[in-house]
Amino acid sequence: MDKEKKQKKQRKQRKPKSMAYRNAVAGYLFTAPFIIGFLLFLLVPLMQSLRMAFSDVKFEGGIAYYFVKFANFKYIFTVDPEFVPFMINELIQMAYTVPSIIIFSFFIAIVLNQEFKGRGLVRAIFFLPVILSSGVLIGLETNNTLMQGLKDVIAESSNATSITDTVKSMFLSEGTYIGPIQYVFDAVDRVYEIAMASGIQIIIFLSGLQTISASMFEAAKIEGATAWETFWKITFPMVSSLILVNVIYSIIDFFVRSDNEVMTHIKNTMTASIEYGRSSAMAWTYFAVIAVIITVTSALISKRVYYYD
Repeated sequence: MDKEKKQKKQRKQRKPKSMAYRNAVAGYLFTAPFIIGFLLFLLVPLMQSLRMAFSDVKFEGGIAYYFVKFANFKYIFTVDPEFVPFMINELIQMAYTVPSIIIFSFFIAIVLNQEFKGRGLVRAIFFLPVILSSGVLIGLETNNTLMQGLKDVIAESSNATSITDTVKSMFLSEGTYIGPIQYVFDAVDRVYEIAMASGIQIIIFLSGLQTISASMFEAAKIEGATAWETFWKITFPMVSSLILVNVIYSIIDFFVRSDNEVMTHIKNTMTASIEYGRSSAMAWTYFAVIAVIITVTSALISKRVYYYD
């Protein structure tokens, strides 16, 4: 009996692990560097920042914390003249920009997924912002005085009317209400900014499109489905889970971009005004707002997401 129990135990131990188990292990291994780095280098500063948000920080031969409860939060909402307007402005811009990025990146991913000559070169062009996002391109755009000067000169010396202004004037001359169309005009005017922020999203969408089996499109074609029907019945549902991923990524990327007014104001409050308590309160408020937006957005989109095996 003991031998049989041992043999059964050995057979259980030699039993191959399921695919779900192996995927879970692989996921934990990939996230382990971040988790370890967070625990070693970020957890303590994070807790210290939270403590500062509820304290008046003084430098008296060292850092001294004087607990002031919610005084810092009350100050940034009732006294600070810039924090709340900057926050509202960022939220409005986010509501305009993120949908544009998702639509643009999805459209470009569909185009790049087609078979055509020079596809590799075109993909490389759209992926360049991702390659240069380490700081080189940002430095050229924000810190290069020559490029900024040229941009200002072109803007001042150009008298040409933009395409969107021309089309808008045509709608106005016809008496058409252009309220909903204004969003499209704004997106066209900011196409460079949208394209620069869409690199990662294009890669994610493209990877999802390439996982769709070609046999599904062949079957739909045999059944007489049009290209429009194929898109809404096959392509869109199959990549709907990636829409949620890209929306969350785009929201976070928008709120932490280099020209963010809220983050600049937080940094100036900390460095120029030496107000560590108030800047920490601003940072935690900003973090809470982003967390709420992501939670609500995820809850709304996840109801429409189609998951398949």
